[in-house]
Amino acid sequence: MKNTRRVFALVLAALMLSCCAALAEGQPTTDRAGNEISLPDEVSKVVSLAPSTTRLILDMGLGDTLVAVDTYSAMYYEETADLLQYDMMTPDNEALALLEPDVIFVTGMSFAHGENPFQPLIDLGACVVVLPSSYSLDDIRQDIFFIADVMNAEDKGAAIVAEMNESIAEIAAIGESIEDKKTVLFEISALPYIYGPGDHTFLDEMIELIGAVNVLDGQDDWVFVSEEAALALNPDVILTSTDYIEDPVGEILSREGWEEVTAVANKAVYPISSQTSNQPNQHVIEALIDMAKAVYPEAYEALDEAA
Repeated sequence: MKNTRRVFALVLAALMLSCCAALAEGQPTTDRAGNEISLPDEVSKVVSLAPSTTRLILDMGLGDTLVAVDTYSAMYYEETADLLQYDMMTPDNEALALLEPDVIFVTGMSFAHGENPFQPLIDLGACVVVLPSSYSLDDIRQDIFFIADVMNAEDKGAAIVAEMNESIAEIAAIGESIEDKKTVLFEISALPYIYGPGDHTFLDEMIELIGAVNVLDGQDDWVFVSEEAALALNPDVILTSTDYIEDPVGEILSREGWEEVTAVANKAVYPISSQTSNQPNQHVIEALIDMAKAVYPEAYEALDEAA
């Protein structure tokens, strides 16, 4: 045990020296949460403890820098299945330190229990970079720019954001022309615990962009919706990203007492990928396109699938 602790201490000392190396020109000196960070000139060993960040790194063609990921990344992305895997909520700080990464990316999800599980690493100088939960499409854009800056891949980040902006502008132009707006309930979980996006969420923003009305408009953040309240909302369309039951659309259509809900009566219930709609990165555009085509199929019929 003493030898293990000694090795751990030596590795942490090396990690601290590495993270205090001179900054490369143009690299950020604070993370997205406002914490001061020190990055080495070259970032070649990365730990990503969030699927959204992992996906962006892969899409930038920098997957070879990843030395470890969170368990969800390994489950979602086969390119990372053989990498070391760690729980984003209860990380093994000793094992992470032994990897001697240049940077460890984490998100607000890791702080859900109200404390910082990475504090021992931070106290010893590890480069833990925090991206708080993204509440808007602009937050997602800024996250992409930031991660690209950290990875010395500014051009790749700019190209991804430019493609995002082009797709958003195309969808928004059609959305603004829609006069007969449908009401939408977006479920991220099923009965008995229906939750959906309210104000100050990127999904609420996306519902508005396609020219629809979020039935949870006026309520902040992620909203619990009782069955009674859901029935009273009577949405024209129900979208669901629930991924923990086999047939979420069938579950909604077969709910007892929901027969008179407009969306159910018209069978206007559609699945939206949880990976594209729940992970705050450039792939939310895929969810945006799917939402647009589900709610207004005729208006968005010619929308470019590759956007």
